[in-house]
Amino acid sequence: MLPDPLPRPAPIGNDEYRARRAALMKRLPADSAVLLLGASLVTRSRDSDYPFRQNSDFHYLTGFPEPDALLLLLPGRSEGESVLFCQDRDPSLEAWTGIRLGAEGAVREHGVDQAFENAERDEQLETLLDGRTSLYLMLGDGDAMAQADEVRARLSARARRGAQPPRNYADLAPLLHEMRLIKSEGELALMRHAARVSARAHCRAMRAARPGLAEYHLQAELEHEFRWHGGSGPAYASIVGGGANACVLHYIENNEPLRDGELVLIDAGVEFDLYAGDITRTFPVGGRFGDAQRELYEMVLAAQERAVAAVRPGATLTELHEGVVRDLTTGLIQLGLLDGDVKARIEDESYKRFYLHSTSHWLGLDVHDVGDYRLEGKPRPLEPGMVLTVEPGLYIPADEDIPQRFRGIGIRIEDDVAVTAEGHEVLTAEVPKRVAEIEAMMARE
Repeated sequence: MLPDPLPRPAPIGNDEYRARRAALMKRLPADSAVLLLGASLVTRSRDSDYPFRQNSDFHYLTGFPEPDALLLLLPGRSEGESVLFCQDRDPSLEAWTGIRLGAEGAVREHGVDQAFENAERDEQLETLLDGRTSLYLMLGDGDAMAQADEVRARLSARARRGAQPPRNYADLAPLLHEMRLIKSEGELALMRHAARVSARAHCRAMRAARPGLAEYHLQAELEHEFRWHGGSGPAYASIVGGGANACVLHYIENNEPLRDGELVLIDAGVEFDLYAGDITRTFPVGGRFGDAQRELYEMVLAAQERAVAAVRPGATLTELHEGVVRDLTTGLIQLGLLDGDVKARIEDESYKRFYLHSTSHWLGLDVHDVGDYRLEGKPRPLEPGMVLTVEPGLYIPADEDIPQRFRGIGIRIEDDVAVTAEGHEVLTAEVPKRVAEIEAMMARE
């Protein structure tokens, strides 16, 4: 019998989108403007497109769900500071692709001050940007730069008649990405839901696992759960790596058989209202950890739990990572996979043979979310509202100098953690990670 779908949290409302736009414009000079492009459809093959997914920055400021949109922000404009351009209404096309909101619908449903259909875009952009000194846009977005260059060229051509093109471009990314780094209560509610759905999916995969299945069978269990609870699907390509495949950090083929006596590593999370969950668990295909597997697993788990416990305002991701490196290096020496002194092995980075990635990244509308990791050259202190992952791992190559019992074992344990005023909240605590809990969940009569 299928479980009841989890109740959906409230979506981000127009009041919050308006407040975000207003907060951004407060940081801009009065004679500036913002130009931000939404995403376009991407062809999969011939006349088949990939499912549409809005650009994260555009979604953050508008919540507008359609392709080929453009947002202008015009601080101080009396007729309205937010102007959205959207696809034209076309009943013959909408019979194939679905109803489009059009300009009136964009104002009505998404709370922008003014909207135009794309047929009017060129003329209106020229009018609206005339006299704006600085134009903020994503300098790394070639399409946005081309659009801005086109408008500026047309205005420059009319300069003798009084037109005033923007004199300079400024990068929008640092301002907007700083805002995105600190999550609102509405965003945290969506991320808790994404974490809970992701946790249920991992539990479902643990219960389903058995020798003789393939990696893609567990992927199917995960992604069914994502959709069952209202997610759009995976937040990124699901990783299901059995045996030595777990040592490939971004293994996504998921086409090998699951074998008794081996571990399987799953790194997967749902996307819900564009917010990402991101969980990794590693467990035995047959339901019981072997001795060597348990030794390595307990080492990673202890490092992960200590790092999670250290998340609090004022701590830094560098401190978390350094603690994990120290713990794992100590354990690797104890198991004979490294020799010598812990400090020396950290300094010469020989531990990177077994642990080659960072411990944490930001999480939000993107699975590797935006926001600087350093401020003025120093590691950034954590603040309430930030959400990060904590994901140490060990990846033991099947090399001849490695003891046979450890060869080809890959382990990673990852949770999503929100920074709170009091410390932290583990959003993904519903999925077990201790050995006894995992084995109990997988036990069969």
